[in-house]
Amino acid sequence: MKFALLLFTATLAHAQRVPVLAELFTSEGCSSCPPADQLLQRLDQIQPVAGAQILVLGEHVDYWNQLGWRDPFSSHQFTLREQQYSRVLGGEVYTPQLVVDGREQVLGNDPAAVQSSIARAAAAPKHPVRIVAVKRENAEAVVTVSIAALSKGHADVWLAIADDSARSSVTRGENAGRALSHVAVARSLTKIGTVGKSGGMEKSIGVPVNTGPSRVIIFLSDSGGLVTGADLARLP
Repeated sequence: MKFALLLFTATLAHAQRVPVLAELFTSEGCSSCPPADQLLQRLDQIQPVAGAQILVLGEHVDYWNQLGWRDPFSSHQFTLREQQYSRVLGGEVYTPQLVVDGREQVLGNDPAAVQSSIARAAAAPKHPVRIVAVKRENAEAVVTVSIAALSKGHADVWLAIADDSARSSVTRGENAGRALSHVAVARSLTKIGTVGKSGGMEKSIGVPVNTGPSRVIIFLSDSGGLVTGADLARLP
């Protein structure tokens, strides 16, 4: 009975955590980025912010690629996403940069600033987002999502696929000779629809996925990029 009560309490505490999306814009060509990648791993493993379920996502940009080392995980899509955030939030484009729930930009290797930003985001109201099921079918992840209609306005629904972890041996550039490790390495980010006051979303969608362990993140964002709800599922 005591064990069951402890298990129920732990489950309830987890359920009461507010999902917060932490997007790290990083690059293997940047010597300041490995500490930020390590911090992202600690946020993921330890979940140090009370009341927050931190959903981490490593988005490798490509503007370092011409400076000695081409990051194998980089994508111009993530460079464009970071640039969009800089326009909306009035900040600069730099690495390592952490964007928290699309509302704040902070230095990605500053633990105090990162945790403070996550705590502020966790205090904001969120709309429920639920990944009902996720499974592999050949080279795809089939994701079933359920989102109720909004009370006002509308929001885009985004689906991110990320490798659970990755390692790389860098031979050139600022990190030459280093073995780097990463968590939740974003491989794709796809807009799968819109929800609003007139209707929510109940659908299944297939997206390409690598063969190793992966993560699926569904999140809502308004026209300015503010994240208003999110959920995470793991794909072994």
